[in-house]
Amino acid sequence: MCALSMSSNSRIEQSHQQLFQMLGPLLIQSDKAYLVGGLVRDSLLGCIPRDLDIAVSGDASAVARSITKVLGGNLVVMDEARNYFRVVLREESRLDTIRTIDVSALYGDIFQDLARRDFTIDAMAVPLHNYLSGNWRESIIDPCNGLRDLELGLIRATGTEVFLEDSLRALRAVRLVAQLGFAIEEDTRDSIQRHAGAIQDISSERLRDELLAILAAPGASSSLYLMDELGLLLMVIPELDQGRGVTQPKEHYWDVFRHNIETVAAVEGLLERNLTPAWILDEVPWDDYLKKHFQEISSDGHSRATLCKLTGLLHDIAKPATKTVEPSGKIRFLGHNRIGADMASAILQRLRLSGKGVEMVQLMVDLHMRPGQMSQNVEIPTPRAIYRYFRRAENVAIDTIFLNLADYVAARGPYLQHAEWVAYAGMVRHILEVGLFQDEAVTQSRILDGHTLIKHLSLSSGPLVGRLLNIVKEAQAAGEIGTEEEAINLARKQMKTFHKEGVHA
Repeated sequence: MCALSMSSNSRIEQSHQQLFQMLGPLLIQSDKAYLVGGLVRDSLLGCIPRDLDIAVSGDASAVARSITKVLGGNLVVMDEARNYFRVVLREESRLDTIRTIDVSALYGDIFQDLARRDFTIDAMAVPLHNYLSGNWRESIIDPCNGLRDLELGLIRATGTEVFLEDSLRALRAVRLVAQLGFAIEEDTRDSIQRHAGAIQDISSERLRDELLAILAAPGASSSLYLMDELGLLLMVIPELDQGRGVTQPKEHYWDVFRHNIETVAAVEGLLERNLTPAWILDEVPWDDYLKKHFQEISSDGHSRATLCKLTGLLHDIAKPATKTVEPSGKIRFLGHNRIGADMASAILQRLRLSGKGVEMVQLMVDLHMRPGQMSQNVEIPTPRAIYRYFRRAENVAIDTIFLNLADYVAARGPYLQHAEWVAYAGMVRHILEVGLFQDEAVTQSRILDGHTLIKHLSLSSGPLVGRLLNIVKEAQAAGEIGTEEEAINLARKQMKTFHKEGVHA
């Protein structure tokens, strides 16, 4: 977490000197320009700022266009009526850590403008020329006592109308709690609860962005519980409420509602390597390859890790609808993975997640039990079964394996025993290691291609060739063949089987 410091933080200031020197000439169109919001807050806390917020007098759109032209990026109209624009810098255009530059027109003078902002810790400003001079801490404009709340570690609304003006600010308060480790001031908390229902009127895109930002921040499960306490979680994903109080088989510690959230915690603990007890992590493979895999940006500007946490939240969304209790008392949730995949897809389409993101989550939900079902009693799955899983799971095979491990940890909760975990995690680790080896072996050492197959078996191009090549790849992955001759013989033998079944080239 960051800590308040009024002393100079030269590392942060120097890292942005080039950016601000470039911005200076672009702001001559404005009589006054101020750095406001997160940059001032983060600089005071010693955090590395990611976004820049500038308030200017005059035409903010002209300033934003100039910044876009000079620095390179995309201009987004955030609120034309309020003269509010965002410059999203292209990766190659970014200077140090800054990703976006928000430009807005001053509402009245700087004091009136800051009074309209959401939280006191973001209602501070510094004239741009003072920031460049190096003595900016002496020039902080702080009409809402943001410095006081930084010292107290509080998220406090600037006024009583904050959440009426923009109800999304309630979710932003939760995100700030996660990012800064602060607490929400009591009156602010009460106000959020009173106006929680209003976030249903917020655009799906804005809800999506805040939800993903909350999941991306540390302690995502704690944030979800806080959202629930404030009445916000079910305003975003009302389907989750159906799991509250829904009991599960005796192996499960939590009801369905809490299990979904605890799975988010387990995903994060596995990927951040901070899950306790420590012996859980001893059985889970981790290296630079896996670390980079989960850092990869996958959807809506967020990483695979964030998407995996989102999937953890939704993976058992259909359990309430599929629950049955047999006369013996046995509880079943038949088909909850398949139905849940469709439900998750509908929820995420409603939130305007990208098509790629929806497909990834949908597939993970559908397959989240599969790694544990590939063998009986934690026996080692066959190479063929592992190959088929990786082929079916496509680009979320690794992600789904980690989701499955997290699901197991969250299901047992405090009931989890060391010996059972060693056995289960060992089996799943085998799936991961063999699957990655097979993928590398088949990709780098292809022993038969379509042209050669067509030539030797006198085939025509078409779906049959693809089927035969898949059979060859599976046999190669299973270690049953290793040469072109063996591959051709296998394909020829399979053709005889196809002919008996009435399949022709």
